[in-house]
Parts: sequence; structure tokens; C-alpha cells
Amino acid sequence: MKFTVTKQALLDGLQRIQNIISTRVTLPILSNLLLEATEHGLTLVATDREVSLRTFVNAIVIDKQGSTTLPARRLLSIIRELPIEEISFETDARHITSIRSGASFFKIFGLPKDEFPEFPSLEETLGFIMKQGVLKDGLHKTSYAISLDASRYVLNGILFSFKEGSLTLVATDGRRLALCDAELGEIKYPADHECDFIVPTKAINELERLLLDEQEVRLFVGDNLVAFDLGGSVLATKLVDGKYPNYRQVIPSEATERITLEREQLLQSVRRVALLSNDRSGSICFHFSEHNLDITSNTPEVGEAKESLSIVYKGPRLSIAFNPDFLMDPLKNLNDDFVALELIDEMSPGVFKINSGQRFLYVLMPIRVSK
Repeated sequence: MKFTVTKQALLDGLQRIQNIISTRVTLPILSNLLLEATEHGLTLVATDREVSLRTFVNAIVIDKQGSTTLPARRLLSIIRELPIEEISFETDARHITSIRSGASFFKIFGLPKDEFPEFPSLEETLGFIMKQGVLKDGLHKTSYAISLDASRYVLNGILFSFKEGSLTLVATDGRRLALCDAELGEIKYPADHECDFIVPTKAINELERLLLDEQEVRLFVGDNLVAFDLGGSVLATKLVDGKYPNYRQVIPSEATERITLEREQLLQSVRRVALLSNDRSGSICFHFSEHNLDITSNTPEVGEAKESLSIVYKGPRLSIAFNPDFLMDPLKNLNDDFVALELIDEMSPGVFKINSGQRFLYVLMPIRVSK
């Protein structure tokens, strides 16, 4: 194998795939990335056996086609430090790769492609098409609610539910739930393609980094696999095995009060008041009265904080406490100027919604506080 590539093109490709490679591997080959030089250009592949990423790199010249695998992080460190833009690679029959760039020369010992796991096959799978920007926005609005509790493995990811011509994304950790409809617009799919599957957290994190705004993404769904074809890259991942809980039963069917709040103003007020809440079990309290919202925190041996907001509210006096971090998460990840908070009473979940065309809701369980 012999090819020449620009530093920036190769660096971009290496940075796209570096997070796929685990720092704790059971097989040495999983610390490597696969480089394949073909007549179409240079392809890089990384995998941890659960999540795999294949990305294309524009090579200046492919002198000799071939493949090898090289230590991923070491290769990235070398490429970052090279002073010259043009880099040449040459791999011999023993999978020793020589790297030249200006006055710099490196020789790296690699492993053959035969030992590297095969990239998942996309044959005989269901297919979906949507805008990358729509999917990216939906993940941004829900991924913060993914459970980090490994014992509740079915919650360690986002539910993708293709039903009735649209895609619903759901994430929950049992204490809050984020739901977003990712509208497909004119891009429809057949009724027999309807399905539910759970994409694991690592794949979600990589998708959020890779997705752009204007291009399309093609989804291929198999029995225990989903692949996202982004054009220049393909991300494939095993699915979370299990049935997602019935999230609809935790969404209140109706509310007694609906209060419209300025999102950024509310976020900044909650952030300041939360400075004096307890880090581990803290809460802040919303006190609603006519045309006023008091946001307070009171922590023994620390102190107390209070902010007052002028709002449109004519209902009864109502107080409800929330975890401040959980409260700020949707406010930080929405773009709307205003959010609506729907309430029933101080012991029922609060529900945040937005008034834009895209359906979004965030269900947050209250915290019981002693009076």
C-alpha cells in the first residue's frame, strides 16, 4: 500500500473516528484503525465491536492499493505534530508502515486486516431517509435525559420510534423524560417499515458530533443493528437489547395550570439560585402567586437565595420543588424564546413544552421537601 495525503484531510478523518476506539480493549487489534487505499481514495475504519465508524478521506494520490491497521492514538499524535502539509505512507508485506513528511520520518508496526473485525453488513435492512439537521436537533433535545445507571440498561440510550410517518425520539432516566418528534417532511416511509429500537449512548454521542445541518442521513435497521450513512461516513452500532418501558403512561394527560416563561431569563435565574442548593440532594422551589414567580433555595449551614420573576399567572398559590440540574437541561438545549410549564399540583410531574411546530415535551418529577 502506498499513498499521499494532506495533513488536514487525514487529521479530520482521524479526529472523526478517535472516540470510537476504547481505552480498555480486550484485543490488541481493537486499539488499531484500519486504513484501506483503493481507487476511490482512502478509507479509515474504527470499532470497539459494539460501535463501528467508517469514514472517507480524500487522498492526493493512490500509488498502490492495499490495507493495514495501525495504532490509532499513536498515529493521531504523529499526524498532529507534522510540520508539512503533504504526508506519504508506504506499507510493506510485513505491515510495517513508513510515514514521511518533509524532514520527518516514522516507522510504525501494524497488524494485517485479516485480524480486524468486519464492518457490519447493511444488506436486508429497513431503510429511512431524513435531514441530518432534523435528527441532530432531536438528539440535542433529548440525549441529556439518557440514564447513566448501567443496571437499567434499556434506558442507556435513545428510543427511535418510527410510527405513522414520523420519528419520535425518547430518553428517560426514571426521574425525567425528554421526547421530541423529528419531522420527516416530504420524506415518507412505507407502513411496513414501522419499528422501535434503542440506540446506545456511545453511538448517540458520536452521531451528535458527526451530523451536519443540510445533508441527508440514511438509516438502515437490521435485527440487532442500525447504521447511519452520512455520506462521507457510516456509523454502525449494535442496538440495546430489550423492550423500552411504556413512556406514555408517565406523561400527564392534562394540566390545571399552564404558565408561559421566558426561557433564557428562567435559565439564568435558576442557575443563580442553584448556587446555594446542596450539590447531592439539592432542590430549588418555584412559588407561584398572582403575576409572580419566586425561585428559592434554602440549604442549612450554606444559606439561601431568591429571585422573583414577573409572569402572567392568575391561578392559586402553588409551590413545587425540582432538581435544579434537571430543570436547566431542557432550557439549555432548546432554542425557543419561550417555554410553557404545565402543572397539576405540587406532587405531580411538571411538563415543559414549546409552542413551535415540532412537538417537544419534558416531564420532570418533583422533589418532596419538608415544610
